[in-house]
Amino acid sequence: MTNSPPAVELRGITKRFPGVVANSDVNLTVASGEVHAICGENGAGKSTLMKILYGMQPPDEGTIAINGEQIRLRNPQDAIRAGIGMVHQHFMLADNLTVRENVLLGAENLHGIGRAARAKLAELEKKVGLSAPLDALVETLGVADRQRVEIMKVLYRGARIVILDEPTAVLVPQEVDALFETVRGMQAQGFTFIFISHKLDEVRAIADTVTVIRRGTTVGTADPKKISSRELAEMMVGSELPSPETRESTVTDRDVLRVTGLRLTVEGADTTVRAVLDDITFTVHAGEVLGIAGVEGNGQTELVETIMGMRKATAGSIELVDADGNARDLTGLGTLARREAGIGYVPEDRTRHGLLLTQPLWANRILGYQTRRPVSKGQLLDIPGARKDTERIVADYDVRTPGIEVPAAALSGGNQQKLVVGRELSGNPVLLIASHPTRGVDVGAQALIWEQIRQARHDGLAVLLISADLDELIGLSDTIRVMLRGRLVSEADPATVTPTELGSAMTGAEEAA
Repeated sequence: MTNSPPAVELRGITKRFPGVVANSDVNLTVASGEVHAICGENGAGKSTLMKILYGMQPPDEGTIAINGEQIRLRNPQDAIRAGIGMVHQHFMLADNLTVRENVLLGAENLHGIGRAARAKLAELEKKVGLSAPLDALVETLGVADRQRVEIMKVLYRGARIVILDEPTAVLVPQEVDALFETVRGMQAQGFTFIFISHKLDEVRAIADTVTVIRRGTTVGTADPKKISSRELAEMMVGSELPSPETRESTVTDRDVLRVTGLRLTVEGADTTVRAVLDDITFTVHAGEVLGIAGVEGNGQTELVETIMGMRKATAGSIELVDADGNARDLTGLGTLARREAGIGYVPEDRTRHGLLLTQPLWANRILGYQTRRPVSKGQLLDIPGARKDTERIVADYDVRTPGIEVPAAALSGGNQQKLVVGRELSGNPVLLIASHPTRGVDVGAQALIWEQIRQARHDGLAVLLISADLDELIGLSDTIRVMLRGRLVSEADPATVTPTELGSAMTGAEEAA
């Protein structure tokens, strides 16, 4: 580190929303040229603080200084001019444009579109380690290269301070190593990083300093080389680091979900038809968690959406089997009929497919269950029943909220997720499809969700688990199937496989060998 002023200095930052104080007198100092991690449970105020630093929200109180100069950030453009860039957890790329077009879009005035722009792009391509050509369509890129394009975008706009929001959430171990190598290389060139993550082992591996935020305020700063993950977890939530490990087997021989020869074709941007799912066949039994491992973009999303009826299969069948062994063909049914047949669904993006953000919590309890008790009476909705059951879910699943009348948007991401999980397990499903059920949630919420899945499995529920968290996948699953380029290519035993071995299978390294 140098004797230069801090790259970022926040003093007394306070931000209030109706009924909630998101940040209260937060202080944060990020030295120039360091990787500074920010950890905290969901609802602790991390996202709000980063939105303030990136100019997306103004603070009610407090000051912001960048490189020793106090400034006011009224919008993201002000932040960009101050040399701040943000790589969001959910990528903001146009799939139908090339890498070059995505990086240039909206920033043509910085380097033009000629020789200077090409030279700058070539420099950044090397800096971030992009393996894809600049004229490749983004839709053809793997998740690791998409992330590199996002980093290129902020660097192209002149960022020297880069905020990485949950950057490893969708990466396999080998890709995490590559990202960290990129970060360290850029750090050696004087770049400053603010690293937001719930993965405490990774925080300790990459960060120079960790600041912990709890319930809206900073509670301490630590040297990650001198503190354990358990101690960090205790600073964050006051409890030990949870484990997803499931010890006893509860798998029965009773089929619940049968997927046979499933195929799905789609038309790409260049009008060519390709198979995103090809001859998918598997069975999930009562009391079993079947884990699907795969790098994002290899068909997991399409598989879930096809099983849920959100996409129409090109070929194959989907059957749900009741407790008496009677199989019901779901292939031609709509999403609501499949849910009414007994499928619970935790979507990978709760804000798009899981919640109505502008509606109160009790209204979100009704979603997908309009014809079933306790939220309906025959053909009529039972609003008092929905309110009462929402209060039960809030209590049982530790959903932290001022009340059930607040809109879902007022909750942190982790509390939104606990509400969704609580709703889906409250519908007495025979099958639960859990797609990234703990993505972006803190260790406390993670422990609760894992325990609820373990208990439901113990009670005979069949679970199809899709997750990019390999420790979660190995810990919770009874069987793991690996998905690559739309096909199930191998099977792994969770009792013996390591995350590195699973990552190799997911990226096709084993296939190439």
